[in-house]
Amino acid sequence: MSNLILKINPKDNVLVALQDIPAETEIVFEGNTYTTLEAIPAKHKFFMNDMKQGDEIFMYGVLVGKVQYDLASGTRMTTDNTKHAADPFYYRDVDYQWTKPDVSRFLHKTFKGYHRSNGDVGTANYWLFIPTVFCENRNLDIIKESLYDSLGYAVDAKYKDYTQQLVEAISKGDNLDELDFSPSNIPAKERIFKNVDGIKFLNHTGGCGGTRQDSDSLSKLLAAYADHPNVAGVTLLSLGCQHLQIDNFKRDLYNRNPDFDKPLLVFEQQKAVSEETMIKNAIFETLKGLQEINTIEREDAPISKLCVGVKCGGSDGFSGISANPAVGHLADILSVLGAKVLLAEFPELCGAEQELIDRAVDQPTAEKFIRLMTEYDELAHAVGSGFYMNPSPGNIKDGLITDAIKSAGAAKKGGSSPVVDVLDYTEPATKPGLSLVCTPGNDVEATTGKAASGATLILFTTGLGTPTGNPVCPVIKVATNTVLATKMSDIIDIDTGAVVRGEKTIQEMGEDILDFCIDVASGNIIPKAVALNQDDFIPWKRGVSL
Repeated sequence: MSNLILKINPKDNVLVALQDIPAETEIVFEGNTYTTLEAIPAKHKFFMNDMKQGDEIFMYGVLVGKVQYDLASGTRMTTDNTKHAADPFYYRDVDYQWTKPDVSRFLHKTFKGYHRSNGDVGTANYWLFIPTVFCENRNLDIIKESLYDSLGYAVDAKYKDYTQQLVEAISKGDNLDELDFSPSNIPAKERIFKNVDGIKFLNHTGGCGGTRQDSDSLSKLLAAYADHPNVAGVTLLSLGCQHLQIDNFKRDLYNRNPDFDKPLLVFEQQKAVSEETMIKNAIFETLKGLQEINTIEREDAPISKLCVGVKCGGSDGFSGISANPAVGHLADILSVLGAKVLLAEFPELCGAEQELIDRAVDQPTAEKFIRLMTEYDELAHAVGSGFYMNPSPGNIKDGLITDAIKSAGAAKKGGSSPVVDVLDYTEPATKPGLSLVCTPGNDVEATTGKAASGATLILFTTGLGTPTGNPVCPVIKVATNTVLATKMSDIIDIDTGAVVRGEKTIQEMGEDILDFCIDVASGNIIPKAVALNQDDFIPWKRGVSL
């Protein structure tokens, strides 16, 4: 990798700028001289050859777009001169071979996790509050406010102190613009329950109204969270008359895990004497439950017990060059070690389908992926959209000009191991190795779906920065570049900028990230999203989100 440009795949006919390149810069690469006709910002691409209207553009070795009009070598790729294009995909009987990574350094490594009765091992120990319907959100908020400070899980003390200083100044008639408030250093309250990593709340807008299918899907999602390896106990709040009945939730929970044996506390408001009585009972019984799960301690577990979701969001032109391939190498190591890896975001696999189909272990697995991709894209088109509309303004500004470019880079997170399974939304991962999970590309909907399929850690790569987290699954933020990692150090955990600079190989960085994951899984490192209580949760309504 040179310090100035990169050709990702021998088939490519564009070069990637690793640094800002001024106009009229002569670049010698692989025996050829290229002259940039305009300034090429870092992360953007320029054409290697003169191109005619309709010519195909290749990046990562796959078709990613077509030229809209004649242009000369050295021209920057833009949304004006390039439009999305991707090859059709289909099943073909391929004898897929892959080169397994060296896993000797991790063969005997373990992490300290929470062992569950069904053999799962959690990376955290949470108590979970679930409303069956949006009508109970307010009651959950009251309980959260009551418990967070008292039990030592709140992270907003400095903001409360700051606000109090402002209020006191206003009450004195002071001019706020003339005051200097020093940063608050209020120490966090000590946690009452040492072995309980948090109490989490799944506020949502579903459970009634909408369609019955929405409520059925939500029920399966909530059941998946209750059964999650990182969840040790559940408090369920219900109104009583909603579509998503308590019996529906229990049906889906026990269909998923017939031997479910975690504490499950259920409170129905329309059967309670009063709202106050229900809330007080819920708090009382939950505190007894917290005492119970506080007796569970971390114990050694093999790496094969990890289930790691791989996700990207706020992606940039370096995502497919640094962070995503490094995470992909980690994914391959985990696959060899017998752990589970989840690659989702189906709108961001557009253009990378054929490679994934060819990697499927059998024809039914491949055909399930083809069906889900096709049905999802058709639903998007039915509402006037499509996968090709996935890139955001931020993606485009930082070099991801078409969805196929974004997808080809995004797919690198899944490494190169065989695809052992394809899961529809909320289906649990049961097979060691790489599984594809049908979710939107939307950051929170995707992480919500990965956790539902059993992810106990999520690696989230980002080039632009995003605070996204999850209530039950620790989310680790991996920056594609050092500028971002430095600028947003309060939300970024790992910097892969050394790959762009040529200071580390993708393989070295992937192993570094895996070491970090083992520390997080053992409770030795708290990721920024977890420390900030960034508990994002958005159920997916099928077909209306990219």
